[in-house]
Amino acid sequence: MELAPETRYARSGDVNIAYQVVGDGPFDLVFVPGYVTHLELAWKLPNFGSLLADMASFSRLIKFDKRGTGMSDPVSGAPTLETRMDDVRAVMDAVGSRRAALFGLSDGASMSVLFAATYPERTAALVLRSPFARTLWASDYPWGRTEDEYEREIERELRVYGPREHALAAVRSLGRFDNDELGAFVDYLRYGATPGMLDALLRMNKDIDIRHVLPVVQAPTLVLQGADDEIVPPEAARYLASRIPGARFVELPGVGHLALGGGADRIGVETNRFLTDVWESGGWEETEPDRMLATVLFTDIVDATKKAHELGDRAWRELLERHNAIVRRELMRFRGREIDTAGDGFFAAFDGPARAIRCACAVVDRVRELGVDVRAGLHTGECEVADGKVAGIAVHTGARVAANAHAGEVVVSNTVKDLVAGSGIEFEDRGLHELKGIPGEWRLFSVERGPA
Repeated sequence: MELAPETRYARSGDVNIAYQVVGDGPFDLVFVPGYVTHLELAWKLPNFGSLLADMASFSRLIKFDKRGTGMSDPVSGAPTLETRMDDVRAVMDAVGSRRAALFGLSDGASMSVLFAATYPERTAALVLRSPFARTLWASDYPWGRTEDEYEREIERELRVYGPREHALAAVRSLGRFDNDELGAFVDYLRYGATPGMLDALLRMNKDIDIRHVLPVVQAPTLVLQGADDEIVPPEAARYLASRIPGARFVELPGVGHLALGGGADRIGVETNRFLTDVWESGGWEETEPDRMLATVLFTDIVDATKKAHELGDRAWRELLERHNAIVRRELMRFRGREIDTAGDGFFAAFDGPARAIRCACAVVDRVRELGVDVRAGLHTGECEVADGKVAGIAVHTGARVAANAHAGEVVVSNTVKDLVAGSGIEFEDRGLHELKGIPGEWRLFSVERGPA
């Protein structure tokens, strides 16, 4: 079926994101791509095109190419999950979609989980196709690849840019292809990204770990997994589904990693049935969330009492006013929300951990110009929301993390570190710590930075 929708562009920061809207169903469905896509060529892939047409028959389907791929602007490096969330919001805003279901494919599923936890008010439902919570092997996650295995995968997948016979062999593991579709899919990938972009994307995906985000998801969730998936083991998808409250898991016999070669019809049927049930049960009604995923930031001036005594009341008050102005400017610059202040300390919340880290670093550097040092601590977790404020154990944890920072240092929890994969932010392991009043041991990291 050839729908030939018009390609348009939404602005996300300084990048143009290509998108299409097709269908006039009663609810919005955002297709969040994984790997590499090309908006216009997708309709020409026999089975993939039929899946898109099926989705457009029961929804208003919103598709886009993530930055650096397809018809969106080329970028340097790969987009982080946080940046990709911004792109989804930009596209939804451009088409006037306040609340939508997200269909996330592969690494797009990981981003969709993070989006749903961070923006519950905009997420009506999730359909996660071939999803994974973590890429690499760990002692408590045996379905991941080792570093060596993943490097070999990157080498194999980059063969799509080599001689034709090597390219065909490289993509056979992605799904069950019809004979006339395999060659078309090779062309689709070659038009969708350059070798450098695909390499950067694969290396960013290597560090994905959203396991701690899964319990925060509130949206009704369907997990669809091909039984013959050679990229994401069914056990990994089942693990993910088991940790999202109320998620439904469906394993599809004879289906590989992608909905190709005959699996598309079953994907469409399951998605239609699930989303229609959510729609009919009122799942698209807008509600004020009472909890969400957020990154909390705490800062305070080191040796504030000593400095106040040295300066005297009037000079200290003037310094505090200048300090507060600097912090508020940086919060505005990095989209942080001031939640509270107490004396020389600030408590703020962010919808993205990388922005929160960069804000903290900027505050530390700028305040040093006043002749004082600030320390900062960050944690990402599920927060209770009431009257625009955030509270709960995640907030207490953030405050305890900050208490472990030294003068001029930004310290983060392991949760924050995991969520900024691909951001270019580097960390030094500070080891395991006990946080006063918080159960268990916590691994903390300090942000590595060059000279101010």
